[in-house]
Amino acid sequence: MRGEVPASATVEWMFMAKGESEFTQIYIYADLTGTITDDRFDERLAWNGSKKTEDVQDGSIYILNVTFNDTGTYRCFFDRILVFPNYEYRTNATKFISINVVGKATRGMASILSEIMMYVSIIGLQLWLLVEMVYCYRKIAAAGEEALRESEAEYLAITSESKDNCAGVTVAE
Repeated sequence: MRGEVPASATVEWMFMAKGESEFTQIYIYADLTGTITDDRFDERLAWNGSKKTEDVQDGSIYILNVTFNDTGTYRCFFDRILVFPNYEYRTNATKFISINVVGKATRGMASILSEIMMYVSIIGLQLWLLVEMVYCYRKIAAAGEEALRESEAEYLAITSESKDNCAGVTVAE
């Protein structure tokens, strides 16, 4: 199992600025110690990889206070040695990362226009909702008045029928 095999690892970070043709070592991590090896990155690189173990599993770094000069290609070389009882197995991997540093994002015309359209849509929907509410209220009120007139006419019809029935009743002595 992986946890039963002692191992050690070294991580080396290289950088090739845009327009350059060669990589320069900027950082090396070995024996639980990280060292910045390029003055351009002095006090701007920080280890973000595995901590407190010689068998590094994660070799990532932070680049702090990024500038336009940090645009370029970064190369991470990961070298690991697995120590078996009668044999050492060496494995390595290389990863390339391209970074393009751009200026702080500003609000373009498209974002301003989309925000204005959002507000116009919200106001339009509220007006439409208000019109619908008034329409429904009037319709309900009209239906209520009609129902009231029908029940009033029905009440008057019952009352006049009662008068007719009362005239036809004779009292016997």
